[in-house]
Amino acid sequence: MRSAATLLICTLALAPVLPGARRKLSAQETEPAPSPVRGSLDDPEAYPRPTSYAVRAEVPPVLDGHLDDPAWSAAPVFTQFVQSQPDPGALATERTEVRVLYDDEYLYVGAMLYDSHPGEYVVQSLERDFPSLSTRDADIFGIALDTFLDRQNSYLILINPYGAYRDGQTFNDSRNTDFGFDAPAEVRTVLRDDGWSAEVRIPWSGLRYAATEGEQSWGLNFLRRVRRINEDSYWAPLERRDPLHRMSKAGTLEGLEDLPSAGAVWVKPYALTATEDGSLLSGRETSADVGLDMKYGLTPGLTLDLTVNTDFSQVEVDQERVNLTRFPLFFPEQRDFFVENSGSFTFGDQTERNYRMGASLRDFSLFNSRAIGLLDGEPVPIVAGGRVSGRAGSWELGLLDMRTGSEAGLPAENFALARVRKEVAPGSDVGAMFIDRSAVGGTAATDNRSYGVDANLSLWGPLRVNAYWAATDSRDATGNQTATRIGAAYRDRRWNVSALWRRIGDDFDPGVGFVRRTNIDHLYGTVGILRQQPVPWLQEVEPYVEAERFNDLRGQLVTRTVRGGVVATFLSGAQVEAQVADRFEAVTESFTVGGQEVMPGEYDFLEGSVSVQTSAGRPLSGSVTLGGGSFFGGDRRSVGASFRWLVSPKLAIQGSADYNRIELPSGRTNSSVYAGRIKYGFSTKAFAALNVQYNQITDQLITYARFNVIHGPLSDLFLVLTERRQLGASGGVLERAITAKVTRLLTF
Repeated sequence: MRSAATLLICTLALAPVLPGARRKLSAQETEPAPSPVRGSLDDPEAYPRPTSYAVRAEVPPVLDGHLDDPAWSAAPVFTQFVQSQPDPGALATERTEVRVLYDDEYLYVGAMLYDSHPGEYVVQSLERDFPSLSTRDADIFGIALDTFLDRQNSYLILINPYGAYRDGQTFNDSRNTDFGFDAPAEVRTVLRDDGWSAEVRIPWSGLRYAATEGEQSWGLNFLRRVRRINEDSYWAPLERRDPLHRMSKAGTLEGLEDLPSAGAVWVKPYALTATEDGSLLSGRETSADVGLDMKYGLTPGLTLDLTVNTDFSQVEVDQERVNLTRFPLFFPEQRDFFVENSGSFTFGDQTERNYRMGASLRDFSLFNSRAIGLLDGEPVPIVAGGRVSGRAGSWELGLLDMRTGSEAGLPAENFALARVRKEVAPGSDVGAMFIDRSAVGGTAATDNRSYGVDANLSLWGPLRVNAYWAATDSRDATGNQTATRIGAAYRDRRWNVSALWRRIGDDFDPGVGFVRRTNIDHLYGTVGILRQQPVPWLQEVEPYVEAERFNDLRGQLVTRTVRGGVVATFLSGAQVEAQVADRFEAVTESFTVGGQEVMPGEYDFLEGSVSVQTSAGRPLSGSVTLGGGSFFGGDRRSVGASFRWLVSPKLAIQGSADYNRIELPSGRTNSSVYAGRIKYGFSTKAFAALNVQYNQITDQLITYARFNVIHGPLSDLFLVLTERRQLGASGGVLERAITAKVTRLLTF
């Protein structure tokens, strides 16, 4: 047990930023530099939530990455960062200093990130909006702004030492994230002999906040990640399981006075030209097109988005996957228009970060935007659309209307959606959704209505309760068209426990959604026990058991799984997981796996797997998963492997292989997918990427290449090649497209 003296020392060290310290710091005052204290508190959240101030700049700082402008010396210093890992509750081993300024046009954040080993930074990419995986595996400075001080939602900016950054929005205290959001922020960084520094300039037009006179307060937190030692530390201390955007545990920024009204209009037109050919087309086709997107702040919390003749030619192709089940696969949305503000339209099997909850949006989502503008993965023209999303007081609203053109036998269609949520307590909300899909000027087999109500509740700290009831109205449906869920999950520093019940009708058919299995009564439960640092070289170990059972609506057992496993996370960031599962499947209709037929019958099988992930903080990292066991009357052996080689901050090479050998009574088959990717960043404004995939089942090679130049804030030039080629004796190009596209952001 820590002594009272140690706790007192730590509290005094944080005194300048405690909520009770309301005095503003003068231009010459900063927080005192801490001496590193190892293991000062077992629980990072035992520290009080900090408070500090922003200062109005009379003369704005020059955006060059250096913090030598006089304006920065007038701002209080945010310091005293506390670790969430590897030593929870200890002060950070590398010092971080942050300052916040503002004027009538911009919010400024300046950070000095001292490092005792400068130059040993882990940087995954120079590209704008680098993948979220890269933020966990790289040196990062992160900013989370809760501009309405509702302790639920945030704007997020994550910066690496070379000046690349990723931004987004988060909703409902981290329950939903949206990295399709783009703010016209500007970032500059400088590599120094004693670390690195960063300056961020965000125009007020890129944020939404309360338009009130006088002083206002925001929620705020900062993250410092030093990847070579796998250290995460926060200004407002957090547990290892919580992300930067857990705003219910953030600190407070005060001193913002008389902010300008944010009501700018953004117009983003595009122009493109494309050439297409291949055996699936009648001949070579050349086309040109124009369109635009518009954004306008209706109120401080609500945003109107309009789109005309929408184009997504720069979006990467879907990742090829092998389906070893009799159920459809869920593919994530990648189109920016639909990803942005997606949290406002979420309804279904929502999950909580670091909780095992038995079902996710990959199992059921009442609204899946891929139903709009895509047919079997191929684009359908979007004529026009509009969306209103955001918050009005304690209400969260999402309204959408889209019109698509006719394509491949489908008539022109209209998609309309309304989503409302009401915050009933911090972290808790209730809501409703209505969706209509209908043919334009007549009726079609796709006509469909979906609607439902849901509740997502945070009770007694880490306890989460989720429930919904939904129904659909489809043509010719005669069975049960409803879906119901109630689940509870609890996660703290020792326990990870959850239970779930779902029922989905046999004729439940969300026409603008996704449902993996229908005609089910689903029960799920799990218990995991977490142990922090059981030995010096282990960060955490978690043994767990979970069990689930699927009956059909007549009460007949169709699936049963009992699984046990253990996850070990090392201080380096490496991870090992092993599991074994006992499964039962009752198959009533035959289906194919890798071209081999699985006949109706009852199957019991035992399977196991082991996966190893090396530390991604090294220039060369990778993962290997070995699995196998009995499989529908036969057996299966699988190997999954991937690697990533960070040749330099500019160049990254990745590869993956997913190999499955399946032996069934009907025969033997191999089903594999191989992929390789090369990314090169000429700077933080120009990038090139090449992605190649091979699917053994279809014997097709898919190539995607893109060159991107950012020629202004949120303004791009794209050159894109996509090709699908059939290999083998009947080989040839099935589809090939070369596209040039330019966009330009105009602000009024």
